[in-house]
Amino acid sequence: MEADIFREHRKSHMRFGEIYFWTSTINNWQRLLWPDTYKDVIINSLDYLTSISKIEVFGFVIMPNHVHFIWKILDFNGKETPQASFLKYTAHQFQKMLCRQDKNKLLSYEIDAVNKKHEFWRRDPLAIPLYTGKVAYQKLDYIHCSPVAKHWNLVSDPCDYHYSSARFYEIDESVLKPTDSTFRFLKNLREVY
Repeated sequence: MEADIFREHRKSHMRFGEIYFWTSTINNWQRLLWPDTYKDVIINSLDYLTSISKIEVFGFVIMPNHVHFIWKILDFNGKETPQASFLKYTAHQFQKMLCRQDKNKLLSYEIDAVNKKHEFWRRDPLAIPLYTGKVAYQKLDYIHCSPVAKHWNLVSDPCDYHYSSARFYEIDESVLKPTDSTFRFLKNLREVY
C-alpha cells in the first residue's frame, strides 16, 4: 500500500538553475525503449536542448521502459519548460515511428483525451533536488548500475552499456578515440561538486 501512495504522488517540479535526479517512465511500464532507434530519439532531444542552452546534462541512462537523468534546467524553451519539450518531442517521434513500424503496438498507448490520442510517458516524472555532492554521486552510481541490476542484466559492466554516461565517467576522456561515443552534451559532475 505504501509503495502505491508513493507512485501516485511523486514530486516533479523543478526550479531553474538547480541540479536534479529526474526519472520518467513509459506509460504502463511498456518496454518501448528496447530498440536503439527509440533510445536515439532521447539522445537527439538531449543533444538539441543542450545545444540551445536550455539544459545541462551530467548523467543519464536509458533503460527499456524508463530514463534517469542528472540534469539542470536552465531556461524556458519558448513557452514551455525544457522537460516538457523533451517529453513532447520524444512522444511525437515515438508516435511517428510506431505509425510506420507497428500500428498495433501504437494502440497500446491510446488514451481518451481532448488534446491527444496517445500518451507515451507517465504523467508523474520524479524530480529530486541534488543539494550535496554525496547525494549527487549516489544517484550517479545508481543510474550507472541500472543496466547491470539483476532485474535487467543488460550488461556485466556499466561501461559496456552504450546508452549511459558510465563510460564518460569511468574512462579517461583523453584516451577515447573519436569513434567512442562520449555524448557531446555531457558535462562533468565533478566540476560542480
